[in-house]
Amino acid sequence: MIICSDKLRQMNAAYQANPAMKAAALAMGKQNLDEVIFDNQKAGEGMFIFNHELETLPVTNQKASGRCWLFAALNLFREIANKKLNMEQFELSQNFIAYYDKLEKANYFLDSVMKTLDLYKDDRLVNYIVITGVQDGGQWDMMVALIKKYGLVPKSAFPETYMSSNTRSLNRAVNIKLRRAAAILRRMHREGKSEEELKKVYADTLADVHGILTAAFGRPPERFDFEYRDKDKNFHRIEGLTPRSFWDEYINFPFDDYVSLINSPTDDKPYDRRYTVRFLGNVVEGDPICYLNTDMDTIKKAVMQAIDEGESVWFGSDVGWFMDRNAGALLNDLNDYGPIFGGMEFGCSKEDKLDYRMSAMNHAMTITAYHEVNGKPVRWKIQNSWGDEKGSKGYYMMDDGWFDNYVYQAVVKKSSLPKGLLAALDTDPIVLEPWDPMGTLAD
Repeated sequence: MIICSDKLRQMNAAYQANPAMKAAALAMGKQNLDEVIFDNQKAGEGMFIFNHELETLPVTNQKASGRCWLFAALNLFREIANKKLNMEQFELSQNFIAYYDKLEKANYFLDSVMKTLDLYKDDRLVNYIVITGVQDGGQWDMMVALIKKYGLVPKSAFPETYMSSNTRSLNRAVNIKLRRAAAILRRMHREGKSEEELKKVYADTLADVHGILTAAFGRPPERFDFEYRDKDKNFHRIEGLTPRSFWDEYINFPFDDYVSLINSPTDDKPYDRRYTVRFLGNVVEGDPICYLNTDMDTIKKAVMQAIDEGESVWFGSDVGWFMDRNAGALLNDLNDYGPIFGGMEFGCSKEDKLDYRMSAMNHAMTITAYHEVNGKPVRWKIQNSWGDEKGSKGYYMMDDGWFDNYVYQAVVKKSSLPKGLLAALDTDPIVLEPWDPMGTLAD
């Protein structure tokens, strides 16, 4: 169809004859559209009462960085450590693990460039690698790869810096170095330079990135002493710890006993199958990212079982939909475009939102409680990492409808899965392209 003058006149006449459009124009005259379509009655349903609730530590704050996936994981792990430490407040060093994430991502980028040197520069895969570069986001399996390699330390052993909490300009500098190297490596390959010459550019670039990161984040400790007071005001000093020995002694989370479940109700991803994503990761030769796709009812039951057994749950969702940030509420249909625009249809299925890039996972948090009525969950308590000024001292709640529509991933014990689903863990994963919606990163 071509928008001709007659068609434009018809649409203008229909607009002028529709009083709802006049109301919409007036409503949007001096305020944001999200405020215009905010359902205040729906917002009143955001209750912070839960009949299955864990006692957890105060919230953390990722500040102006996209490290939610790391904060969420460390919030889970610090609860394990604090059962031994018994502190009023305790955090693990987000800076420590983020430092190594960026260093490993830089190496992963350069390795990916080397593996695609024979592809044309406008190939979709080459474009994906170069555009993605190094950023803050990640997924559960990327965090697992980092901790298996480097361990963890308390925040007191490697605290935040300005740059670790404000990463935008740093990421730009690192990506200039990396994309410059990609151009040089590809040019050298076309000119027939030797593998040794290419490897030198690779190594020199990685060393430069290491220098940038160390200047910005500090030099991570190889050995440290840990001093603290517990809730009873008793002083403790532990000497000669390493990141690995601290992890092994105080956390030692059994990664192999857990599985990353996803809910992608799209026709290209049958349920009860495993999936992986090529060229998505951070640690070269680390364990690949892997998911098990299943229905939402199975995910919810596994999450509720985890909370009943005393464990928070790491999960990934799309927080771009229906959030009252001040109240800390994630409520399905909190905003309604239809009435303000004269009853227009805006509703879409979760499948269509994924297939047509309206939604995908973009933020990770932990679930710490649920409220059930007659055996069915109706709302969930969320530990976020945006500080304690919003919601209930930084804790959020989501209703069950929002869970259905905008939760995409949850990490739970394998033992909580139905027997039939467990068998799928032994199958070879289906390989997805890196631009698949399930390849998005939480940040």
